[in-house]
Amino acid sequence: MAGQVTHRVAQTGDNLFLKIVAALSTVAGWISAAMIVVAVGITCQMIFVRAVLNQSTIWQTEMVVYLMIAATLIGLPYVQRLRGHVNVDLIPIALPRRARFVMACFTLSVSAAIVAIMLWYGYEYWHFAWDRGWKSDTIWGVRLWIPYLAIPVGFGLLLLQLIADLVALVTRVEPPFGLEDI
Repeated sequence: MAGQVTHRVAQTGDNLFLKIVAALSTVAGWISAAMIVVAVGITCQMIFVRAVLNQSTIWQTEMVVYLMIAATLIGLPYVQRLRGHVNVDLIPIALPRRARFVMACFTLSVSAAIVAIMLWYGYEYWHFAWDRGWKSDTIWGVRLWIPYLAIPVGFGLLLLQLIADLVALVTRVEPPFGLEDI
């Protein structure tokens, strides 16, 4: 496969809103990375308890699963800010400047709409767990609203980053698809 890999971060210019959203996305990325590190540490502790101490584990597996899922969801806006999601740019490269701009506005708007729907249902799911006092069916019996909180938080921050990307596009802080005119 031939291709060029570039490292590009969402531009903020002098726009305060874009800077705040960029800071929130960066903090979310750091929190996500910390969750992964904690999950690895818990996994190592679990291996030690099982292999060396020959004891059973109670909460470790469940906690690692919840941390990895939460890290994935909360890390979404940071990956979007770094333009790390899969991107096929064959069509945008072939389009003229104005059509590329329209296509970028359309794709960001559709993406934001889909994420807003996920946020709505994710919040509803979290609220059910909170309101009804759901607990996991394990020995640990964790209150499920705690791990489920990652769903609305992650999608809410991703929606905010997508809106910031749309604002940056419309205000000409960033070119469509990061492609400068040739």
